[in-house]
Amino acid sequence: MEAPHLSNLNLGLIGNCQISALIDDRATVVWSCLPQLDADPAFCKLLRKDDESDLPGFFEVEVLDFSHSEQVYIANTAILVTTLYDKNGGAVRITDFAPRYEDYGRTFTPMMLLRRVEPLHGAPRIRIRLRPARDYGAKSCDFTHGSNHIRYVCSDVTCRLTTNASLTHIIDENTFVLDHELHLILGPDETIPEACGDSFYSHFRATRDYWQRYSRSLSIPFEWQDAVIRAAITLKLCTFEDTGAVVAALTTSIPEAANSGRNWDNRFCWLRDSYYVVQSLNRLGATTTMMRYISYIMNIAADAGEAQLKPLYGISGSSLTDEKVIESLSGYRGMGPVRRGNQAFEQVQHDVYGAVIMSATQFFFDNRLTKSGTEAEFQRLEVLGEHARRFYNQPDAGLWEYRGRQRVHTYSSIMSWSACARLAKIAAKLGDADRAAYWRSAAEEIRTFILEGAWDEEQQAFTESFGRPEMDASLLTMHDLGFLAADDPRFISTVDCIGKHLRRGKHMFRYDAPDDFGAPENAFNICTFWYIDALASIGRTEEARDLFENMLSLRNPLGLLSEDIEPGSGELWGNFPQTYSMAGIINAAVRLSKDWEEAL
Repeated sequence: MEAPHLSNLNLGLIGNCQISALIDDRATVVWSCLPQLDADPAFCKLLRKDDESDLPGFFEVEVLDFSHSEQVYIANTAILVTTLYDKNGGAVRITDFAPRYEDYGRTFTPMMLLRRVEPLHGAPRIRIRLRPARDYGAKSCDFTHGSNHIRYVCSDVTCRLTTNASLTHIIDENTFVLDHELHLILGPDETIPEACGDSFYSHFRATRDYWQRYSRSLSIPFEWQDAVIRAAITLKLCTFEDTGAVVAALTTSIPEAANSGRNWDNRFCWLRDSYYVVQSLNRLGATTTMMRYISYIMNIAADAGEAQLKPLYGISGSSLTDEKVIESLSGYRGMGPVRRGNQAFEQVQHDVYGAVIMSATQFFFDNRLTKSGTEAEFQRLEVLGEHARRFYNQPDAGLWEYRGRQRVHTYSSIMSWSACARLAKIAAKLGDADRAAYWRSAAEEIRTFILEGAWDEEQQAFTESFGRPEMDASLLTMHDLGFLAADDPRFISTVDCIGKHLRRGKHMFRYDAPDDFGAPENAFNICTFWYIDALASIGRTEEARDLFENMLSLRNPLGLLSEDIEPGSGELWGNFPQTYSMAGIINAAVRLSKDWEEAL
């Protein structure tokens, strides 16, 4: 009897900045939210037990007598190719993508998944099973069919499968010999006026060309080019084209560690996370994403008015609704709960003001942008700056979103300093000397407060929060944020102290003190990348390169990373793909790579 196919994060990602899909190494679509990134998952198998394979929520091309598979991306694209082999010498190749390209002066990003199934060798027998779900896996979608299509009524959209395959074989899930090329186009409930093959190939060529042009436009480092390009494409796929939002990840409720209960919905835009993502893409010259995100956050700032910012927003820019536990899904490997929504939107996290203002600063200085920041937009940012000045010494939940306590977190205070320091620079750029002086004074006030109150003389380090001894990996960013120079003895000793307390082998924990769920069990990937950056900045370059190479080796076979890693086994855990982690790849590669001039 064939061994069960256990769920894992060896998944490929396709998408077009409107929708996305995660596809496992047997070419099964196991996760996809339709009609957009944060919607009800029509394909939700990823969040079911491995013995629930017959429940709805997947799109499978099964090869009978399966032997093994191979999976690659077409170079420098988001087009995924999976080859399935049977035990009789047969082979089937499946090509998956979502269309994205320029058309009539607009970017064409339809709610559409395209699959080509072609025989390569032998006489493979296959079965196509298309079982979309609704209401977070609670029900199968009702369907009807015509002469060449099947119509599925999902929760938020009605989908249509248009195909040249036998509808009887698909509806009845029959096995059949694959003796010619099949095309499966799952999209809106609209007629496709051309032949399936013609439609597939026209979308395929245009999408391939788009991604290859995008990759050529990137200013990549000399070393680790493939890793950087894959990271950049992945980050692009985690943006929502329509508004400019950047989601933290494309999934919900993948546990941070086995049976930990640390299962969160990451399909939203954290202002903090997005800053690091946009920063990394900007280092590659990917300015379009940056421009759209700046537009997104400026709209949020305008809507907020005098009110405080939330830590995260929906991809539309709206505030979120309550977090709910979904009983209809058992969870990744049965490790629930599955959550929809994220209670963190209710939290107070004072670092958000710095994250927004630092992102928007580029708007006022970057001459590549088609539009520059105005005095009115600066005044809107000043409202946020006043919040930073007001709350820099007040308790909050912190960037790690503690649910059971509040403290005056050092990182939040540093980000408040960053907000004021950046506003001073913007004011000077606009020629407003009075406001520049005002914000410089505010920044200096906050800086003095941090230097005096967050320093632990006994440990010779800045600590997680004022008056507390615990270490926090977020303080590895003090140099990158501009708060301390790389050669400042206080920064160097802080890096050493954090490494002593939070490093586990070649990985970094975000903290080690117990929280609401106990002590953390797995390393947090962005913290390892922060440590790599910090080591490089203080001159420990070879150590940094070694840790970076190790992180690259732990990516899944397609070059993607999740949020967390189990240090002993190297297994990926947490939501996937995590934009924090992918941004870390870019930032570390840019920092550590040889210069092109040096290499050539």
